[in-house]
Amino acid sequence: MNLTLESHLLSQSCYLLQARGQRSFSIDYKNNCFLKDGKPFQYISGSVHYSRIPQYYWKDRLMKMYMTGLNAVQVYVPWNFHETVQGVYNFTGDRDLERFLDLANQTGLLVILRPGPYICAEWEMGGLPAWLLQKPNIILRSADTDYLMAVSNWLAVLLPKIKPWLYINGGNIISVQVENEYGSYYACDYNYMRHLRALFRYFLGEDLVLFTTDGNTDKEMTCGTLEGLYATIDFGTDTNITEAFSRQRRFEPQGPLVNSEFYTGWLDHWGDQHAVVDVQKVSRVLGEMLTMGANVNIAGEKNLSLWCSADHDTRFRSVVTSYDYDAPLSEAGDPTEKLLAIRDVIKQFRDIPSGPMPPATPKFAYGFVSLRKVNGLLNTLSPLGPVESQYPMTFEELKQYYGYMLYRTTLPRDLSEPTPLLSPLNGVHDRAYVSINGVFQGLLERDTKLVMNVTGQQGDTVDVLVENMGRVNFGSKINDYKGLLSNLILGKDVLTDWKIYPLDIDGAIAGGWPHTEIQKSPPATQKEPSSTGPTFYMGTLQPNGLTWDTFLKLNEWTKGQVWINGVNLGRYWPARGPQQTLYIPGPLLSTTLPNNITVLELEGAPAHLRVLFMDRPQLSITYLLFDVLGHIEGCRMNSPGS
Repeated sequence: MNLTLESHLLSQSCYLLQARGQRSFSIDYKNNCFLKDGKPFQYISGSVHYSRIPQYYWKDRLMKMYMTGLNAVQVYVPWNFHETVQGVYNFTGDRDLERFLDLANQTGLLVILRPGPYICAEWEMGGLPAWLLQKPNIILRSADTDYLMAVSNWLAVLLPKIKPWLYINGGNIISVQVENEYGSYYACDYNYMRHLRALFRYFLGEDLVLFTTDGNTDKEMTCGTLEGLYATIDFGTDTNITEAFSRQRRFEPQGPLVNSEFYTGWLDHWGDQHAVVDVQKVSRVLGEMLTMGANVNIAGEKNLSLWCSADHDTRFRSVVTSYDYDAPLSEAGDPTEKLLAIRDVIKQFRDIPSGPMPPATPKFAYGFVSLRKVNGLLNTLSPLGPVESQYPMTFEELKQYYGYMLYRTTLPRDLSEPTPLLSPLNGVHDRAYVSINGVFQGLLERDTKLVMNVTGQQGDTVDVLVENMGRVNFGSKINDYKGLLSNLILGKDVLTDWKIYPLDIDGAIAGGWPHTEIQKSPPATQKEPSSTGPTFYMGTLQPNGLTWDTFLKLNEWTKGQVWINGVNLGRYWPARGPQQTLYIPGPLLSTTLPNNITVLELEGAPAHLRVLFMDRPQLSITYLLFDVLGHIEGCRMNSPGS
């Protein structure tokens, strides 16, 4: 049947069906639509990532989506967010999934749940926990015995929590996705998908709509689909809609048309231009899909701290901290022109809630804050001391899954002339900052810089601080081990006899360091100059009675990480770009106590040692100079102190 004619008949026949009285959600294969309580139903949903939003803003984001006219939200569940340590489950605070589901229900939004176990989502390792890599030969996303055991244990914890929230049980979850875009993965293991199908049916019952989502190619749809799981497709604004839905029809000859990820924006890697998707294209394609009777999820919010991911096609490319994504709601939850345009399209197809869109959260430019250097830290950051090993060990071997580790050895001989230090097997994952006797020498970087020169005397201390820049989240390289994966060669010598320090930087800073330690010691008589190489800096933003959202800009700083009041905000890398500011949710700030700022600068801090709190984001490196200057002048007037 011609797809255009089918779409017309789909729209007409679905809305002529008679309703039945029971609470149910199912697929009407005869009339090519979903049925909700026996009535034809078309969902228009939006992706919202509770794991990327502080819980005190969950209600705000959900209400804005509801007022846009959406009748559902699509929600990922990152496994590693809830089971960071094997066997230890966390569903509290910002991880309280059931609280989020309840808020969505209160708001009037149905839920399409995507619990993985793999989710992609530009999330660290696609949501898979890094402790899986302790099994060195594990085949992820397959029927590998070790992997299936871990998955089964996880789903045995997660899915019973979900069952009471199913729509058929009185909750708001209308459908659940099994895996995610599995057809794009090399394994193409149907036994794995059958195992997942059996687990989901066992824990959630036979009456729930289970589905898959795959990219718009025959190969992806072939490997990603399985009988008993409704096959849906995903695509963006540059796709021929008729061809895409015709492809879905080849795998699902009957049933509703579904675009499970309509891309209204895209991610940024460090070094990219900021991705932008045209508003008019979004409106046009959305309108065309809804006219066809299709169900659409609008894909497109912020990576907090250690959850940033990476991609690896021809080389390793890390994703920026901001997950703004050029989405209809910004990373600060602000309605955009794109959101209002989407609402205008939706109102042509269904009644939307009356009343104005909730406003943007208030922002404030708190101004400049001066920082100072922090000395002496190894005992604090690695209280258990080093692990000694003849050869380097990985993060995973030492159960240090995120952040940084310090590898320390000594020079085996005098090096009066610059001597190459190299990683011949590309074994630095991902960046290594090298110092000799505390003096920064330079860095090695995965896929990019595999050799540097050093000098020194026999017995000098060699420190190699290795940074995990986020594990690959998509494709065949998700077994992404971190640290020094192979030997470092110095001239003709293999460096051996390492002392390896796992660094609990997040834990130390969350516990009050370095500010609590500084308070015990007398202040420096004069300001210390900035340093090169990995160095901590600290300062305080004095309270002014406001806890409004703000954006931190580190102008002329090189690369590093920032914490506010013990919370890891993520990475900055302004020269690489495009992201230039870090979003700070207002409730992280105190109205009465000094707000502690900690910066780990990895390469070189500017002489001025200042950071700037702005009232707007800067997500592109191409920023108008007069705008920056005008903004700085305003900050000078508004500065509450340093």
